[in-house]
Amino acid sequence: MSPAAPAPQRYVSAMATSVPGAQPGLRERKKQRTRELIAETARALFVQRGFDHVTVAEIARAAEVAEKTVFNYFPTKEDLVYWRLEAFEAQLLAAIRDRPAGSSALDAFGRFLTSQRGWLSEKDPQARDRMVAVARMITDSPALIAREQQVFERFTDSLAALLAEETGAEPGDVASWVAANALMGVHRALVTSMRRGVLAGVSRARLARDAAVQAEQALGALAQGLGGYAVKAGDGD
Repeated sequence: MSPAAPAPQRYVSAMATSVPGAQPGLRERKKQRTRELIAETARALFVQRGFDHVTVAEIARAAEVAEKTVFNYFPTKEDLVYWRLEAFEAQLLAAIRDRPAGSSALDAFGRFLTSQRGWLSEKDPQARDRMVAVARMITDSPALIAREQQVFERFTDSLAALLAEETGAEPGDVASWVAANALMGVHRALVTSMRRGVLAGVSRARLARDAAVQAEQALGALAQGLGGYAVKAGDGD
């Protein structure tokens, strides 16, 4: 599920450096700490008072930074909630792009989707309380719901472009666009289902079981139409 930040999935938030595989330097680490401080400060205020009732100026004061600094790290207020999803998009595309030969895009997507355990596997007893608070914050804000849809649409467009490239189709190809929408539709449906379950007080164990069953059913349905689509060729093919 996707989530929002924090979201049910676990996302990688380390900032990249100019040297592949290198550890972030001191400057990058300081920037990352500032970014996380601002985001966590904003999250606490949003959960307490509601996203739509907190201003960026208030977040800046609470984080003890200038309002301009907040916008330097987060171009919009909504980015304070969804910033970690940048990493999710990169991981999803990498999972599709780097799948082994003979594996379809659907296979790779299914493996990626079902590997996202996140808060369901956390041992922290407060994890559920945080998840409930964040789920309520998002559902209570039309602005956040709208931005979430925009984020998912961007993911879908990126995935469609990748599928078109891999299958040798023209940009904007209908088949790749339909396939991307079908795959991301599964993800979006699971996000919605999980969020409803969290707010309804469903136990973590039950949520995990339900998510696994729902994912299997949805992926199985797609396999009838997409199982043979975008199967990656081997080196000798």
